[in-house]
Amino acid sequence: MTLRETLQKMAAENGSAKLSYGEKVSEPGELLNTLSEPMLNRKAHVQPGLYIAEINEGGYLGQVLLKFEK
Repeated sequence: MTLRETLQKMAAENGSAKLSYGEKVSEPGELLNTLSEPMLNRKAHVQPGLYIAEINEGGYLGQVLLKFEK
């Protein structure tokens, strides 16, 4: 699943989730409009309540892309 698909699903299910990207905190729908195409096309894994991480070419978790805000 790509980051785009993950954010679309989150926006449809619960658009009020807050995610941080750098210093900015946004809702999933906002991130769909502001993140770059290469970023949105990355394969991603959601660890509910904690983070969304990139899945690297080897199939392992890579860098954390977004963090859930509490």
